[in-house]
Amino acid sequence: MSSTARPLVIATAFAASLVLGLLVLFWAMGGVSKVAQPAAIGGPFQLTDQNGKAVTDKSLKGKPTLIFFGYTHCPDVCPTSLFEMSEVLRAMGKDADKVNAVFISVDPERDTPATMKEYLSSFDPHLEGLSGDPAETAKVITSYRVYAKKVPTKDGDYTMDHTALIYLMDRDGRFVSPFNLKRTPEEAAADLKKYL
Repeated sequence: MSSTARPLVIATAFAASLVLGLLVLFWAMGGVSKVAQPAAIGGPFQLTDQNGKAVTDKSLKGKPTLIFFGYTHCPDVCPTSLFEMSEVLRAMGKDADKVNAVFISVDPERDTPATMKEYLSSFDPHLEGLSGDPAETAKVITSYRVYAKKVPTKDGDYTMDHTALIYLMDRDGRFVSPFNLKRTPEEAAADLKKYL
């Protein structure tokens, strides 16, 4: 073997062993199946509706579900989102009975079932308000990947920073996508009807 060919053979052998080693490592780690999957959104919960009835994630199955997380003392985002959800439900006509529309409180200290009932009386009657104790609220917030944080105010009270998405879950309780309310109620209703 010539002196110029020897380094080429060594370099080729090294490259081949490196590629083979990486392939073995990739295979040992599970290959493509171990590639990170998107985080699951949603999960088991048990909360109480505005009438004092227990509601679980299983109670919502069988119908597509719109879920909004907020709180009754919210000054603007929550009432606006609930009004927009109400307008979509109105635009659905009788098909609104085939959809779950849920408002889940991120403020368990203030949002009792009675408070939720009074608050929701200003919106579409299909809207169901769910609240729970701090532990159950924290569990549902975590499982839906919701951001919620208590923020003290100067007067000794507090407000809540929170995620302002509308979650669309399918009839089996699986997350589909954020539901866009920034369009006409008729367009949003037509989109929602695809999941009935």
